[in-house]
Amino acid sequence: MLSPIAWSTPPKKYGPWESIVSLLTEGLVKRGIDVTLFATADSHTAAKLHAVCPRPYEEDKDIIIKVYEGLHISEVFERAKEFDIIHNHFDYLPLTYSGLVDTPVVTTIHGISSRKILSVYKKYNNRTFYVSISDAYRCRDLDYIATVRHGIDIESFHFNEKPQDYLLFLSRLHKDKGVREAIEVAKKSGRKLRIAGFIADQTYFEKEVQPFIDNKQIIYEGHIDPEFKKELLSNAYALLHMINYEEAFGIGVVEAMASGTPVIAMNRGSMPELIRDGETGFLVNSIEEAAKAVQKLDSISRKTCRKSVEKRFSVDRMVDDYIKVYETIFKKCKREDERPWGFYEVLRQRPGYKVKSLTILPQGEISLQRHFHRSEHWYIISGEGLVTKNTSQIRVLPGDSVDIPVNEVHRIKNIGGQNLVFIEISQGDYLGEDDIERLEDKYGRA
Repeated sequence: MLSPIAWSTPPKKYGPWESIVSLLTEGLVKRGIDVTLFATADSHTAAKLHAVCPRPYEEDKDIIIKVYEGLHISEVFERAKEFDIIHNHFDYLPLTYSGLVDTPVVTTIHGISSRKILSVYKKYNNRTFYVSISDAYRCRDLDYIATVRHGIDIESFHFNEKPQDYLLFLSRLHKDKGVREAIEVAKKSGRKLRIAGFIADQTYFEKEVQPFIDNKQIIYEGHIDPEFKKELLSNAYALLHMINYEEAFGIGVVEAMASGTPVIAMNRGSMPELIRDGETGFLVNSIEEAAKAVQKLDSISRKTCRKSVEKRFSVDRMVDDYIKVYETIFKKCKREDERPWGFYEVLRQRPGYKVKSLTILPQGEISLQRHFHRSEHWYIISGEGLVTKNTSQIRVLPGDSVDIPVNEVHRIKNIGGQNLVFIEISQGDYLGEDDIERLEDKYGRA
């Protein structure tokens, strides 16, 4: 599990991607799945933690981001053979490593910061697997194996049927998130607004937000910790989510509803997939509509908000969905490393050549076969074998080697009482396992 290193996993305060990685990782471990989490060294997990970055780079500005991103990602792919699957939550950069390993790579696309990065996603489209976090946020240029909407730890959010009389803005303070618009809604509706989140754009904050903070009607609570966040969500009359962009998901929206708090959100991006208009909140298209929606909040059942999240956004549901994704990938990428005669392991593969270790079980034998695109060189490591080359047969022992030219009919059989192990070096213009014509086969595959 490859987590970002901007924040720890789980994050101490802000860090939506890291939060989801943590919930998924712990959920998989609870199901008995062996998971290695690659994250910052100060992360906490029941999985195996592997870290090269000591602290989140957003918390330690002395950390050179590109250096530790490179070290962090390379650790995963240098150990790729140890894993059945690599689940990437680190955006597009790890994709550039994916062609160097045989282990399947699935990437959850949490967000696309700019269309300028799409060239990387396009290059590895159909070479790796992509998961979207909402149907609305799918890119037409990419193919997806599934949509898996986020889940949250519902029981950790305190349901409150009797809220206090304030509206809440809870997100990073940035133009995209619409904090200035939330202030305008509060002023038009005559309600108190409490703002919480870290300042992502200092200039925007100083120009569009700070002048309105009076600590009476408009209050800034700062960059808060998870417990204070839950308290604010639980006691809020409603959450204002006045986004100015096509948001991929919106964890805070789901967390608010889990607390019983309805959400008034701009009808953009994934919001229609999260909010049931008139049941768990209101979808609006302007500040004026949002101000009018505030007056209708008493029509929303806070119990309905909670039940909707319990049904649709639990961690268990998210874990189930991802396990289905993994199973689908395994079927699509079924590595033909097990055979009736034994098994093999790819040791190294580069354009033009492949190196494998093959193990033939006692009395096992490969098909009488030939290849049209590759030659092979066999070097015997252990055991005793009988090699067929066209019409001749050669007994081989450890230290012996055999060359198999392109189109030559060949076979090897284990004639000893222990496993026959040999190294195979293939060279050619195509090295796929389907470059084979079976002429005879004791296992019925000819």
